[in-house]
Amino acid sequence: MPESASAVKAAESAASSSAKSRPSSDAVLAYGLLRFIFGINIMLHGVTRLLAPQGAFLAYLNHYFEKTPLMPKEILPAFAIVLPWCEGIFGALVLVGAATRFGLIAGSLVLAALAFGTNLAQDWNIAGLQLIYAFIYYFLLANREQLNGLSIDGWRKKSAG
Repeated sequence: MPESASAVKAAESAASSSAKSRPSSDAVLAYGLLRFIFGINIMLHGVTRLLAPQGAFLAYLNHYFEKTPLMPKEILPAFAIVLPWCEGIFGALVLVGAATRFGLIAGSLVLAALAFGTNLAQDWNIAGLQLIYAFIYYFLLANREQLNGLSIDGWRKKSAG
């Protein structure tokens, strides 16, 4: 009888430690919703700039950096063309959770470029907001392996495994 009691305790212990290693469904859902909302935000930054009249974003950048002597004005036209596409594509990847790791790393690098320019312009309010974006990128990337189940990547992983 004592042997069976210890076997039951061992099975209960194994089951509870297994449950602890798996994230809760609420954590997976919360992660999926955050990733989805963040992806919408980033994607629409790019999409709205792409749908705006041609040259509108470049005009905004020229005005934003007109009193920033350290910002080379020659790079602004190329940046104005590339940035919306990067935001749209990386945001869409994050939104649906496809190539999530790539989308988050690439988006973080885009944010680093934006933060560089924002700090050169000494726009400290926007720089502070960019730190919130940086933290969201960090959180999503750091927790992707365990919590990204509600995504294209998660479904692929589940069907392959």
